[in-house]
Amino acid sequence: MINIDTVLQHYILAALWSSFDDDDELLDTNYTKSDIHIDTLNKMRSDCIEFIHDAGTLLEESRLSSEQIGHDFWFTRNGHGVGFWDKELGKIGDDLTDICIKYGTIDLYIANDWIYS
Repeated sequence: MINIDTVLQHYILAALWSSFDDDDELLDTNYTKSDIHIDTLNKMRSDCIEFIHDAGTLLEESRLSSEQIGHDFWFTRNGHGVGFWDKELGKIGDDLTDICIKYGTIDLYIANDWIYS
């Protein structure tokens, strides 16, 4: 069973791990979930919920953990070198990738000591 809170937690971890601040430092070096502005956090949660809904049974059929779903949703939607397509899931991985692409990319940035998207 997919746990939205776990998906979101790992989506955020992937986002912080793969995003940079103005000094080219990875965000997870100096920032945590608590530094994400509530509006951005709410949008991240909404996107994760919507993705889980849109992907429906594909996620269940993939047998990926909630942790992996969170990571792969972030990485796939942002065009990183890993994601649903590299899990040897065949058509399921391709279909999940197609769904992610519809969400577009997100860039995180720092302003007024908060992380925004």
